[in-house]
Amino acid sequence: MPILDFVAPMETRLVSGLPEEADWQFEPKWDGFRCIAVKDGAETELWAKSGKPLGRYFPEIVALVARLPAEQLMLDGELVISIDGAASFDALQQRLHPAESRIRKLSAETPALFIVFDLLQAGDQNWREHALRERRAALEAFAAGCADEPRLRLSPVSRDPAQARAWMQQLSGELDGVIAKRLDQPYQSGERAMLKLKRIRTADCVVGGFRYGTDSAEVGSLLLGLFNSEGQLDHVGFTSGIAAVDKPELTRKLEALKGGPGFTGKAPGGPSRWSTERSSQWEPLRRELVVEVAYDQVTGDRFRHGTRIVRWRPDKAPGQCGFDQMARPVAPDAVISAVVGTER
Repeated sequence: MPILDFVAPMETRLVSGLPEEADWQFEPKWDGFRCIAVKDGAETELWAKSGKPLGRYFPEIVALVARLPAEQLMLDGELVISIDGAASFDALQQRLHPAESRIRKLSAETPALFIVFDLLQAGDQNWREHALRERRAALEAFAAGCADEPRLRLSPVSRDPAQARAWMQQLSGELDGVIAKRLDQPYQSGERAMLKLKRIRTADCVVGGFRYGTDSAEVGSLLLGLFNSEGQLDHVGFTSGIAAVDKPELTRKLEALKGGPGFTGKAPGGPSRWSTERSSQWEPLRRELVVEVAYDQVTGDRFRHGTRIVRWRPDKAPGQCGFDQMARPVAPDAVISAVVGTER
């Protein structure tokens, strides 16, 4: 098969704990765009895990891969953009722009990092059928010859589950989770052969408003807010996982609070990439209800995905719900240094 053709990356399945037995390798979970980078002589391409080409959006990484010391090369890794030391998922998404001039400008102003964690081919050696322990040794040897490439990073690893759990504790603000891979397995393209332990965080949020369910007189979702440094309530996300048995009573409670100020800072329906046709169809509330929700990732001062209700917090004052609860953005180089440091 021509090397420039798309090779589906290995996938993960979510688990609640890390394996304890031997023959596992653990890595930090990076919050970026998964990328298979391929080079065949003078031709280079970047592939997203969906099979769509990424090369036109990250010309600086195409140039990086083209410079690497192998005529044929295939690397699996993650594209991350670091701004002021912290990873920015928004900056990654801004690259997916139709205008080449805009992409070129951003690639110079905010160049991406390529954090590599697997070697699939180097020269005429196809590593995909080799066990991970062999692929990792080959990747480390290859990366050692690329030390002068400032945009290339080698993802650190450990074979000690206790050490991986320590990462989750010591890097509780930065690390999004841990990936576990079997050391004795070949590269299983397209298979959910890796394990993913995600860090689930919680935050106490003010219920600044709600939406009715589609074609329903009962609540469909709660709109969540946190107070910013100016004392304004910013909309930060939603939760819709409300049990059907709880909806009638909760709807009555919410309707009794209708007519309040709701969000006084960023509000639902404001200009953002999250806006939809239903963004303006919400009911503002008096700011009296506080709910603790579980979330995984933050993008641009918002929960990236929907959240899950943990419990109601009648014991907490709404004014105590600020952005200080939000997880810190991942700092790729700081995480790499910290993880490597714990291995010494």
